[in-house]
Amino acid sequence: MNIDLSRRSFLKLAGAGVAATTLGSMGFGEAEAQELALIRPFKLATLTEIRNTCPYCSVACGIIMYSKGDVRKEQAELIHVEGDVDHPTNRGTLCPKGAALKDFVRSETRLSQPMIRRPGADKMEPISWDDALDRIARAMKDDRDENLVQFNEAGVPVNRWTTAGFLAASATTNETAWATFKAVKGMGIAGFDNQARV
Repeated sequence: MNIDLSRRSFLKLAGAGVAATTLGSMGFGEAEAQELALIRPFKLATLTEIRNTCPYCSVACGIIMYSKGDVRKEQAELIHVEGDVDHPTNRGTLCPKGAALKDFVRSETRLSQPMIRRPGADKMEPISWDDALDRIARAMKDDRDENLVQFNEAGVPVNRWTTAGFLAASATTNETAWATFKAVKGMGIAGFDNQARV
């Protein structure tokens, strides 16, 4: 079969073919419409997305947590956790511990409030955050008043508190780390470290 096409006819035919395939690939064809009708909506689209930092080690990988429910009323349920592809540390990857964060958060044995074991008791009991912070502040104040070294042997002021230590989180922002360092050193605590070296 020999078809006689002028250059102008060939360009018109090629242009019509390109237009038809372009429209088809944009979803204007019947096949695409039928396919889209069978695809279910993206299951994470209706969830609340929260970016955070993985709490495990000192690498500080970025995570994205998806929850269902009202986050503002603290009635949300964690549904899915994944690595944050926009985070410069992990670029979307997670180690096995980070990948299992959903189970860590939803665990029935996870502590959600302060606990105390009173003298002579054989089990822990819950207390309020205010009571826990008051007990910690009182214990720190009593220990500091009793053990603060204000001057060394040469009479130079040193203000060292050597009977207490402080373990900070290394997966924090620079501002939080600076504020923590200033608070700890302002109290005179000499033993100061974070989990990056533990």
